[in-house]
Amino acid sequence: MEPVEINAGTYYLRQLRADRHIDDRPLLMEAFADPTHRKYVLNYRLRTLDEATEYVALRAAQWAGDERCSWAIAEPTSGRLLGEVGLRELNLDAAYAEATVWVHQAERGKGIATTALNAALRFGFGGLGLTEVSYRYEESNKASAIVAERCGFTLVGPEADPAPTGERLIRWHRTA
Repeated sequence: MEPVEINAGTYYLRQLRADRHIDDRPLLMEAFADPTHRKYVLNYRLRTLDEATEYVALRAAQWAGDERCSWAIAEPTSGRLLGEVGLRELNLDAAYAEATVWVHQAERGKGIATTALNAALRFGFGGLGLTEVSYRYEESNKASAIVAERCGFTLVGPEADPAPTGERLIRWHRTA
């Protein structure tokens, strides 16, 4: 699948980039260094430009392999990275994906996650033909609970197995 850009109103969603026009790597490294971000995202460490380059390349490969749709949440006039939103565990045959979103620490509390996730969901349900999207987060992540509710997800409840952090994982569900 080819990456698509989405006009999300106040923001736009585009592929992560590391080129001569837009370089998301420095802001990716800042975001992944944030203690709150590190608390919930354990499987990626972006401490160097090389690691950030690999992350950008991974997201492009996931698009190409129909594994994940991932967008940089960008400020529309400058293209500056504000966060990332995605549909992972993408299964087009089963019409299913799991939603993910994070926002750079300097941009939190502005409704960016809700706006971006709603745009990604419209693409998932309308453009990809998904019929079901889930959303999971660690129980202490109260901001994610607010995003899930504002994006129209229905609370399913705690999962049987904990997150890698040891916390209970809370699952939400939304259908087309």
